[in-house]
Amino acid sequence: MPVTEVRVARRAAYEDGRAFGGGGAYERLDGVVRFAVDPVAPENAVITDLRLAPRDAGGSVRFEADFCVLRPADPARGCGRLLFQVPNRGRHASLPFSVLTAPATAEVTDRIEPGDGFLLERGWTVAWCGWQWDVVRRPGMLGLLAPEATLPEDERGGQVLVQFQPHAPETHHALGHWPLDPPPDLPDRFHRPYRPRDVDDGAAVMTVRDRPHGPASEVPRAGWRFARVTDGAVVPDDTSVWLDGGFEPGRVYELRYRPRECPVVGAGLLAVRDFVSRLRYGRDAVAGPVDHAIAFGVSQSGRFLREFLFTGLNADEAGRPVFDGVLPHVAGARRGEFNQRHGQPSVQHAPGLGHLPPFSDLAAGGVAAGLLDRQRERGCVPCIFTVNTSSEYWRSEASLVHTAGGADLEPPAEVRVYLFAGCQHGPGALPPARTSTLSPWVRPANALNTVDYTPLLRAALVNLERWAVGGIEPPPSAVPRLADGTAVHRSEVLARFAAVAAAALPRGDGLPVLRRLDLGTRVDEGVVRLPPVVGEPYPCLVSSVDADLNEEAGIRLPDLSLPLASHTGWNVRHPASGGDGQLIDMLGSSIPLPRASILRRYARCDEYCRMVRREAERLVRARHLLAEDVGLVVARAEAAYRAFTELDDGRAPSSG
Repeated sequence: MPVTEVRVARRAAYEDGRAFGGGGAYERLDGVVRFAVDPVAPENAVITDLRLAPRDAGGSVRFEADFCVLRPADPARGCGRLLFQVPNRGRHASLPFSVLTAPATAEVTDRIEPGDGFLLERGWTVAWCGWQWDVVRRPGMLGLLAPEATLPEDERGGQVLVQFQPHAPETHHALGHWPLDPPPDLPDRFHRPYRPRDVDDGAAVMTVRDRPHGPASEVPRAGWRFARVTDGAVVPDDTSVWLDGGFEPGRVYELRYRPRECPVVGAGLLAVRDFVSRLRYGRDAVAGPVDHAIAFGVSQSGRFLREFLFTGLNADEAGRPVFDGVLPHVAGARRGEFNQRHGQPSVQHAPGLGHLPPFSDLAAGGVAAGLLDRQRERGCVPCIFTVNTSSEYWRSEASLVHTAGGADLEPPAEVRVYLFAGCQHGPGALPPARTSTLSPWVRPANALNTVDYTPLLRAALVNLERWAVGGIEPPPSAVPRLADGTAVHRSEVLARFAAVAAAALPRGDGLPVLRRLDLGTRVDEGVVRLPPVVGEPYPCLVSSVDADLNEEAGIRLPDLSLPLASHTGWNVRHPASGGDGQLIDMLGSSIPLPRASILRRYARCDEYCRMVRREAERLVRARHLLAEDVGLVVARAEAAYRAFTELDDGRAPSSG
């Protein structure tokens, strides 16, 4: 068995023994799971550089990961369902699918916020397991102690690429891996960086661009170094980069260098496979009785699940299914650097294996393979819900999941694809604001999107569970389509906004694109060449909009069908942050309708709430909303009505 030990280091009552409906009180288990895998076994052969890692006396490669499990204190109250959530950058700060009492923040604590305990009320077991080699293992963060590959001498010239775009002036920048909009100085508590093999390496290259897709200029090597500013002095530091004159807000910097480390990044994929298999089929009952397991991943973690399926790992070493259902949420069409030599699991925009096709589940658009081909060969293809918001369409690639060659693609029988219309990457919050609690250093030009899609996500999970467990067919896919004219180019939608809405709009050269890449001849082995050869962009399609500039395709909450604002999946950088007219990744906008217009449509709040209730009940009949969540939607509509009608003439306050 690949799991050699499940060591529980801490066992405690969850939330001081609070009872959660049918699930009753819960128990929390934290610990470490240890693995030993055969690097030459066919089912492990897909993992990059695993054969180059040290082996024990029995020929196995060893590694370990942190885990956390919440299970009913009374096993008889469990429902036999396991929800495994892939940690996002090591975090497991709240219970998935819960309505939280406050928006999530960037603060790292050991507490798991239960919210309304949606899953626990139903008796689910919830589990997490570390999978990222670079996560700093500490309370509140689940990491992986990955094996280290020893590269042949002729292959030690590989590079990593660190890319960032500051929102404010910086003297130095941490090398930790993050999306394009990183914190001003990425704290050590989040990620371990790749350290340069030689801080004076003359082959290291820094470039700068004024626009994300503009021409790159090389920064003279004498003008920058691996260092940081401490007490006003520039001191050597192999975890940071310093630039003479500082990094300017809005400009895009890229740094390529040869790294000291070479972790087997893909060991994280095996950790998830084998840990969940142990929870399902092992005799130590760490999770309690488990009949069925569903995987859930958000953003980076959703892209991880796409990689998990692409590599065919949903069958364990014994050929048994790991997950019965998989829900990659807000992952777009990409994967990530999850099984790549010198991979950076947390990057989004730097070119890597995750930017290569296949994007759709079936072969299409001249690509000879589909995302699910390997899994289909191995068997154990799960039921899959691919869910995206407007943000994943606007940042350029989500439409590639279901379009190719100028035509719509129908998903395979095991897959449904949904757009949560008019939503940003994460659930919106009321009242309208201009600061995200998760990324307070980011300054958008428009007020943030206020639509909370949590009720849609809860219904999606219930539909997926019924499908995976009971064979009950879920609602059909709901996405923008070329055939009915609801899939259009971004320029068409922006022209509508320019004619009507008072909002900061993205410019054409500020819109992200996903480009065709040539990363060398060894990409099948997980090895890439930097810099890549960059080709033409893939087509980008988004949903058309109605007369109120709200998206027409996908699943529409009452926020869109009975609007108080125009809700988008895009927002743009504030002029003070540089990069004028460029999108801010993952953030959307809510552009209020004029107050007079709102009052003409819905003269009183109670009248508006009655209309919202009818619309919510329609969503219940369509199985996109749970009957128990109708009151939740109506209560939120009341708060939204008051918030938007209290704005000055319906307009959000100035961003300053």
